[in-house]
Amino acid sequence: MEPMFLLTTLDQNYLPQLQVLLTSLAVNNPGETFALFLLHSTIPDDALAAVQRQCDSYGYAFSPIRVDDSLFREAPVTRQYPKEMYYRLLAPRLLPEHIQRVIYLDPDTLVINPIRPLWETDLEGNLLAAAAHTGKTELANSVNQLRLGTERDYYNSGVLLMDLESGRREIQPQALFDYVAQHRRELILPDQDVLNALYSKQILPLEDALWNYDARNYSSYLLRSGGTYDLRWVMEHTAILHFCGKEKPWKPKYAHRFGILYQHYIQLTRREWGISL
Repeated sequence: MEPMFLLTTLDQNYLPQLQVLLTSLAVNNPGETFALFLLHSTIPDDALAAVQRQCDSYGYAFSPIRVDDSLFREAPVTRQYPKEMYYRLLAPRLLPEHIQRVIYLDPDTLVINPIRPLWETDLEGNLLAAAAHTGKTELANSVNQLRLGTERDYYNSGVLLMDLESGRREIQPQALFDYVAQHRRELILPDQDVLNALYSKQILPLEDALWNYDARNYSSYLLRSGGTYDLRWVMEHTAILHFCGKEKPWKPKYAHRFGILYQHYIQLTRREWGISL
């Protein structure tokens, strides 16, 4: 069986979180084979050795790709708009051409149930699939639509199923660079804003409670589901927990409900791989 192809982008500081993510992936997807691509710009090879050992132990392929800076000569690149923000959207051009689809995961996620159903999702001719975090307030969704001139929900870019074949035809690097240059004053979350502004009409909506659960918003999910999406439901049905926002579960005083679950996977990873987190 062909492996499921995964992608993440990060800097060296997030390698321990990547190892926690890999632990959760392996625990909750027994019998599956994955191939992980990592797009980066400056991580030294020796820093990647622990991730390589972990992937080897699970039987996963690991392919770190150092992205050529020359690709971004024409791109607006500043401290607010680092070149790394373009990586996930340009994945169709940065990953090997034989890869037809990939699941992108932010490193601040946990996989707590099987993800094969996401991998096998019919994209129905769309470029990608993504979830919108609109349950907490429709106001934020409306503000983002007005700000970016879109009519669709505001999709979160932390979990994506990408059709790379279509992306190679339709996602043009210069179009990304031009949009950022022309709209830099309006961009708040640059890569996510660009995704929504340019491609929202080519996104298949995913159910966020299943595939990109915002771990800050347990009460909102519970309320909007009429009490169905309780802790038991999440543990049985949600596949990907996403620890969005500035507060992170590996930091002291994290107060949200799923922090203890993240700490559990930190402990499992520390026991096996000695991470410092």
